[in-house]
Amino acid sequence: MSVNKSIALVTGASSGIGKATAERLVKAGYKVYGTSRRGGQQDSSSFEMLALDVTRDESVAAAVNELLRREGRIDLLVNNAGFGVAPAGAEESSIEQAHAIFETNFFGIVRMTRAVLPQMRKQGSGRIVNIGSILGLLPMPYGALYSATKHAVEGYSESLDHEVRTRGIRVSVVEPAFTRTAFDANLMEPDTMLDEYRSNRAGMNQLMVDSIAKGDDPAVVADVVLLAASAAHPKLRYTAGSLAGRLRFLRRFAPAALVDAGIRKDFRLDAPATPARASAAAK
Repeated sequence: MSVNKSIALVTGASSGIGKATAERLVKAGYKVYGTSRRGGQQDSSSFEMLALDVTRDESVAAAVNELLRREGRIDLLVNNAGFGVAPAGAEESSIEQAHAIFETNFFGIVRMTRAVLPQMRKQGSGRIVNIGSILGLLPMPYGALYSATKHAVEGYSESLDHEVRTRGIRVSVVEPAFTRTAFDANLMEPDTMLDEYRSNRAGMNQLMVDSIAKGDDPAVVADVVLLAASAAHPKLRYTAGSLAGRLRFLRRFAPAALVDAGIRKDFRLDAPATPARASAAAK
């Protein structure tokens, strides 16, 4: 796919993976528009920012219409905007929190896709790259809601790719593992914390902080996005980084019981109960 002067829209481009992706696409020859809730000019002048809230239909429509007014076409949509819930037991987050994370991580992608598809169908071409996660294939304990949104992205993307392929449009999912971003600084805290999960929650929080610190640079993910966007014959799924590649291999080829045991060992889920936990369980 020729990228010279192609028009790209990247959501959540004010920092982290989104910003790295926008900058990488600019270097490759795309004209890029990034988005954030506030919009405004980036400290780098390599791409322009538009104000966009992926949880609001009218905001999505306004941003996409403004881009089309300026450029008359859109060749690439990168759905990156998203957030997570701090490590917690599944029952520690309310239904309202579940709705909130799905509104951004999943329904935000649906809104953006619905907004750009009419123009891409009219053009007879286009690429949509959704930033998923390896947790869309291999769920993380104490991360049920986030994992659920990324599983939803996987299913939606695969179905959509089959539907639009004959119209010259392709859809891919990029699956990073831990990445060195400020992701952990913007986590939504669970709103129904239970003593039963206190020690597990603390351990998982520390594990997440350590894993992000040792994670891949966002540029690793950006390079994979460019590959998916520009490949002559794009794949549905691309892992980003060595850890994500290893985990995908294990999920696909290792016996289910071995994968299950590995998860429980790595996250110490079968560790002996502390006195506080044992007391709570006895009640």
